[in-house]
Amino acid sequence: MQGEQPFDRQFGDLTVTQLVVMAGLPAAGKSTIAEIIGARLGATVVSVDPIESAILRAGIDADQPTGLAAYLVAEEIAQKELDSGRTVIVDAVNAAEAARLQWRDLAARADVRLRVIEVVCSDEALHRARLAKREGRMPHYEETTWRAVEQSLEGYAPWSGPSSALPRVTVDSVHPLGSNVEAALAFIAS
Repeated sequence: MQGEQPFDRQFGDLTVTQLVVMAGLPAAGKSTIAEIIGARLGATVVSVDPIESAILRAGIDADQPTGLAAYLVAEEIAQKELDSGRTVIVDAVNAAEAARLQWRDLAARADVRLRVIEVVCSDEALHRARLAKREGRMPHYEETTWRAVEQSLEGYAPWSGPSSALPRVTVDSVHPLGSNVEAALAFIAS
C-alpha cells in the first residue's frame, strides 16, 4: 500500500541476526535475563540445562560427559536457528575457555555478530538465597548446591587469552532486574 514502509524499516534493525551468549555461575540470574531479553527481541533461547536433563532422562549415565554433550547439542540447535536468520541467546555457565570459544567459532561460521553477557552476583548472601529458592525444575537433573557453585567458581576461568577479546558486558544481579535487562539490551544494540 502507498505510504507503508518496508517491513525492516517498520521495526528498526531487526534484520541483524546475532548470537548472544550468557555466562556466569549457577543461580547468578542468567536464565531470568536471557528469557526476558529473548522475549523482548523475539529471539530463540537455547538453554543447556534442559538439554542435559533430557540426556540424563534418556538413561545416559551421569558419569558420562553429559555437560559437553549438552553444549554440543545447544550449538547444533543454535546453528540451525542462526542459519534461519533468527537471533539466538545461549543460556549456559560458559566457565571454560573452550566453551566461550565454541560460541565465538559458531558466530564466525554463521557470519553473525556475537555479544557475551556475563551475569555475576556480588552479594554471596543474595546468591545463596536465590539458589535456595530454586526448585527441582528438571527431572533427572541434580539441583545445584552452594558447594557446587563454589566448585564452579573455582573452575570459572578468567576472561583471558582469546576469550578476553570477545565483546562482553558484565551485569551484577544485585542491581534491579530492569536495569540489568536494559544494560544488556543496550549492549546488544551497540
